[in-house]
Amino acid sequence: MSAPLRVVIVGGVAGGMSAATRLRRLDESADIVIFERGPEVSYANCGLPYYVGGVIEGRDALLLQTPESLHRRFRLDVRVRHDVVGIDTVRKTVEVVDLDSGRRSTHPYDRLVLATGARPRGDEPTGALPTRSLRTVADADAIDAALRPGLPVVVVGGGYTGLEAVENLVARGAAVTLVQRGAQLLAPLDPEMAAPLAAEVRRRGVDVRLGVEVVATAAGSVTLSDGATVPAEFLVDASGVVPEAGLARAAGIRLGETGGIAVDEACRTSAPDVFAVGDGVEKADLIGGGAALVTMAGLANRHGRMVADVIAGREESARPALGTGIVQVFGLAAAKTGWSEKQLRAAGREFFAVHVHPASHAGYYPGAETLSMKLLADPATDRILGAQVVGRDGADKRIDVIATALQAGVTASGLAHLELAYAPQFGSAKDAVNLLGYVAENTRSGTTPTLQWHELDGALRAGSTLIDVRSVAEHANGAIPGARNIPLDELRDRLDELPEGPLVVHCQVGLRGHIATRLLRQHGRAVRNLDGGYRTWQDATAEC
Repeated sequence: MSAPLRVVIVGGVAGGMSAATRLRRLDESADIVIFERGPEVSYANCGLPYYVGGVIEGRDALLLQTPESLHRRFRLDVRVRHDVVGIDTVRKTVEVVDLDSGRRSTHPYDRLVLATGARPRGDEPTGALPTRSLRTVADADAIDAALRPGLPVVVVGGGYTGLEAVENLVARGAAVTLVQRGAQLLAPLDPEMAAPLAAEVRRRGVDVRLGVEVVATAAGSVTLSDGATVPAEFLVDASGVVPEAGLARAAGIRLGETGGIAVDEACRTSAPDVFAVGDGVEKADLIGGGAALVTMAGLANRHGRMVADVIAGREESARPALGTGIVQVFGLAAAKTGWSEKQLRAAGREFFAVHVHPASHAGYYPGAETLSMKLLADPATDRILGAQVVGRDGADKRIDVIATALQAGVTASGLAHLELAYAPQFGSAKDAVNLLGYVAENTRSGTTPTLQWHELDGALRAGSTLIDVRSVAEHANGAIPGARNIPLDELRDRLDELPEGPLVVHCQVGLRGHIATRLLRQHGRAVRNLDGGYRTWQDATAEC
């Protein structure tokens, strides 16, 4: 009888524990050992901000499993506070330090899975100021213990984790300053899509500082790169993470251009019988085709499961990643899949963009909320390249539909033909996703030529005239400088008032502008519709 397969897993959270439990379900005889440097395994790290905020009331709710429960159910040998400090890929052993006793030991493996994750970037100065990231249960415990009403807290980083931290610190009564190095919050989004989040965060009393960094700290304050001093008795570092790849590097395992562990389509590393999954690993990017760091719990779990299948002898491979993600701040959700316009421009890719602002469900049914949606697609192939959705209701549903369509190869125009569930409390007969498809088809085909918000100033300087086809009351309530107001329903009767030369028309969100563009083109005028209308322009020109 052959000896059982010896599998060592380094890291006991998402990817590592998914690999361990899946492998046990496939192979009852395997000898599976998990070494975890921290005191907990299989905890809900995505729930940590909500424990701090009191939404998740019980700390135990974060601890999905324990070493004891995992042993009872799966016969896994889970060793917490055990740090793997070395790998010998020739002898196929790992060197482990028991952090409680200091004792060192060597453990052999037939297969090794690295699920070491990522660590905080750690480049923020701290000095005498208490500082925590928000990645472990210990972090959440420390922040929870420090909080009191009115406590001045600085959060560094306006990404997913930083925004979740801000929301939950405000819920606990803290006086929060949010410091963001870049020019906008939520950098994965384009600026006009991120702007509503910045407005909402400010509306809730958060002091948002954009385009600055923390350069010094002292007891009771931080100093920013613009010279400002901000009160602070606690700092939450959400400035980003880097792959925890030092163990792999020291073992001679190849790292990729991103700094993450390089793996093939089955998550094999450059070392024989060594696999790697999770936030510390490069992913294949579906849009660009190259390598990317995508730190999403869903991918870590999925790849951990896949590696277990491969170890058990099954033929499996990972699909390229899209980086689909969502965050909710004070009830306002922002979601993204694929690439942003910023990424496409930086890569020199050809694309066209579509903005729409539909209702989350039928407008006549109570409670409908406005969604802001952006679609990016290839003008030559109509391939979807990315999408972003912001709103208080229905953003999650729409981004998931688009992400699924993108993976399945549905084109931008093809979104119009998706048959989606409809009842007035859930959607519209023309769902918001269908609407994106209609507008994408009109834009790509030239049926309705469009102009983006950031192209408007250039068009006006070049001699175009801007026509606002909203009502007189709407125009009076807020207008783009220089726009002439001719309401859509009066346009046919006032064509002689239009100046010679090219025109740009706009309405509130784009629909009336589309109708006006079609009317004017059939009267022989050169005209473009301002994509997304006044709403997109207004968001884009706000501080984000």
